[in-house]
Formats: sequence, structure tokens, C-alpha cells
Amino acid sequence: MPKDDLVYVGHMLDTTGQALRKVQGKTREQFDADEDLRIVAAHLIQTIGEAARRDSARLRADHPEIPWDQIVGIRHRIVHDYMDLDEDVIWEVLVGDLPRLHDALARIVPPEP
Repeated sequence: MPKDDLVYVGHMLDTTGQALRKVQGKTREQFDADEDLRIVAAHLIQTIGEAARRDSARLRADHPEIPWDQIVGIRHRIVHDYMDLDEDVIWEVLVGDLPRLHDALARIVPPEP
């Protein structure tokens, strides 16, 4: 794996873990009531998408189990359509998609020595 890919995939893994920790044990009602959490969550999802956007075509081809286009797509939505963010989509990404993504990324990133 090229060094840049390792950096970006590692960043995706770290940021996914950070987002998961932010919502761990939270209910949807708590999420809706916490503006700071909603802002942080959107930013972290955006950051994951930015890192995914920078990964090589080779890495993407080697790991079709990662929904690269969807990850980059939600990044674009957050950045460019920020006035129309759907909190239902953000919540579903946090509790539905990110746990699976985190597991898939953990299988790609070599363990630290």
C-alpha cells in the first residue's frame, strides 16, 4: 500500500473511531438536543470523506467493501449543501454506517508495532 494511502486510511480509521466515541451511549433525542454534538459529528463525517477522496484508485479497487463513492458523496453534501443537512442521514451514518466502516478500515490498516 502506498504511504499516502496508509496515511489517509489511518486517518479515516482514527476519525471514525472518534465519531463513534462521541455518540456512544447517546440516544437520538440526546443527539437532536445537542447542537455541539451535531456540528462535531458532521465535521467528523466530512473529514472521513475528505480522507477517502484522497485515497488512490488502486486502494479503492483493492477494497470494494468500502463504499468509497458514498463516503465522498456525503462529504460533498455536508460541504456544499450545509444549509439542507438532513439530521436523519447524519444520525444513520453515525449509528448505522460508521461501525461497519470502522471494522472494515481496521482490517486494512496494519497494526501499530
